[in-house]
Amino acid sequence: MDSDDELRGARDSEIIYISSDGESSGGGGSGEEESDCGRDDYEVREEVDSMREKRYVILTEKDINERQEEGIRRVSSVFSIPRGSACILLRQYKWNISKLSDEWFADEERVRNSVGLPANGVVRPDSQKLTCGICFDGYSPSALSSASCVHFYCHECWEGYISTSINNGAGCLALRCPEPSCTAMVLEETINRLAKDEDKVKYKQLLLHSYIEDNKKIKWCPAPDCTCAVEFLGDGNYDVSCMCRFSFCWNCTEETHRPVSCETVSKWILKNSAESENVNWIIANSKPCPKCKKPIEKNQGCMHMTCRPPCNFQFCWLCLGPWSEHGSTTTGGNYACNRYESAKKQGIYDEAEAQRERAKNSLVRYTHYYERWASNQTSRQKAQADMQKFERENLAKLSDFLGIPETQLKFIPEAWSQIIECRRVLKWTYAYGYYLDDEAKSEFFVYLQGEAESGLERLHKCAEKDIHEFLPKADKTKLPSLQDFSEFRVKLAGLTRAKVQSCDLVGVM
Repeated sequence: MDSDDELRGARDSEIIYISSDGESSGGGGSGEEESDCGRDDYEVREEVDSMREKRYVILTEKDINERQEEGIRRVSSVFSIPRGSACILLRQYKWNISKLSDEWFADEERVRNSVGLPANGVVRPDSQKLTCGICFDGYSPSALSSASCVHFYCHECWEGYISTSINNGAGCLALRCPEPSCTAMVLEETINRLAKDEDKVKYKQLLLHSYIEDNKKIKWCPAPDCTCAVEFLGDGNYDVSCMCRFSFCWNCTEETHRPVSCETVSKWILKNSAESENVNWIIANSKPCPKCKKPIEKNQGCMHMTCRPPCNFQFCWLCLGPWSEHGSTTTGGNYACNRYESAKKQGIYDEAEAQRERAKNSLVRYTHYYERWASNQTSRQKAQADMQKFERENLAKLSDFLGIPETQLKFIPEAWSQIIECRRVLKWTYAYGYYLDDEAKSEFFVYLQGEAESGLERLHKCAEKDIHEFLPKADKTKLPSLQDFSEFRVKLAGLTRAKVQSCDLVGVM
C-alpha cells in the first residue's frame, strides 16, 4: 500500500525525528517540549533543516491510532456510512484511501458486495420466538443478533464464535457471518457489543497492527519490547534509529550493516546458522567407518581405529581396510600403511583427498572471517556498556573532580559513540570480505580494513585506559593538571575525527 498523503496530512507537529544521539525531537511523543526562547532564528532554522534531512518518521502507538482514526473518520464522512463500515472498507483495501475512493465512486454496489457490506440495515423477522442457527435453541428476537444479514444467532454462540476467531489471529479482522454461504462482514460494533472484554482488547490491538503490517512504507521496530514503528520517506539510505535507540536497516530490518548490502547480510546470517560448516568440518576432520559409515575423528595415536559399539569394526585410518590385514611389517606397522602409499601413487585417493583439502581450506577461511566478525560484535557490546557506565557513574564525578562543566566533557561520550559505530562497520566488513571475489579490490580492501582496525584500537585504548589517569580515586590526593587534561582532550578528539574519516572510507568500498 502506498501511504496516503490525504490521510497523513501536513502534521509536522506530530512527527518524531531522532537525532544522532538517539534523543527524540519534535512533537508526537509524550515528553515535554523544549522552549525556543533565547534561541535566534538561525538556530531554529538550522534545527528544522537538520530534521528535514531525516528520511524517516518514528510513530508511537498513539500516533498510529490517531492516523488510523483520522482515516476512518474521513471515509465515514465522505462516503456517508457508519464508522464500522468505514473501518471494514479501509481494512479490506489495506488502509489505502485513494484506491478505496476510486473504486467506491466508480461502483459502490460492487465494492459493497465484494467486501460483504450490505446496503440495508438489519430487518428482524416479525416473530415472537426465533431459533439460533448454531445451538438451535429458541430465543426472543432481542436475544439474538446478526451480521447485518438474515442469519440470527444467540449472544452466547456469538461470543464463542468471535472469541475463537480473535484467538486465531488477524483473520478476525475479516470475520464474516457464521453461515458458510453468507458473505456479510461482522462489524466492529457487533464485536464490541458481544465479545468478552479481553477479546475486545485483542481485537483493537490486531486492528492497530494491521495499519502497519498492510503498509509498505511503515515497519515495526525489530527491537525486543519496542512498540514503535518507522515510516520511511527517503532515498536509498535505509539506516534508521528508533526512539528506543536501536539502529536497524529499514529495508531488511536487520541491525544497521553499512557497508554490506542486505543480500550479503542475509547470506552471511544464513551461513552462520546453517549446517553447511558442520558438514565441512566433518568432511575435513573425519572419515566414515568402512562398515557402518558413521563419521569418525582421529585426534591422536596410531592408525589402528575401532568404531564405537555396536559396530566395533577395526580398520586402518589411512586406507580404510580391515585391520586384520594390517599391523605387520608388510603393511608398515601401526603408524604407516604401505597399501595406502602405493594406492596414493596410482591416484586412487586423489579425489577424496582433494575434497577433504577443499573442505579444510573453506573451513579455515570461514573461521578466519567469522571469528573477527564475532570479536568486533563482542567489543561493540562491551563499548556500549562502558559508555553507559561512564555516563551514569563517571561523567558527573569527573566534572566535579576537575572543576569542568559536563558540557565540556561531551567529547568523551562522542568518542565512545564513534568506537561503537566503527566496531559495527568493521564487524560487517568481514562479511563483505568473505564474499569479495575481486582479488585486486580485495587486497586494497584488506589494507583499508587493517588501517581502520589499528586506528580504532588506538582510539579504544585512549577512551578506555588513558582516561583513568583523570578519574577520581580514593587514594588519589593530587589533582591532575588542566594542561594534562587539555592534551588528553586534543588527543582523544583527534583520534575520534580520524576514525570518522577511516570508517567512512571503509564504508564506501
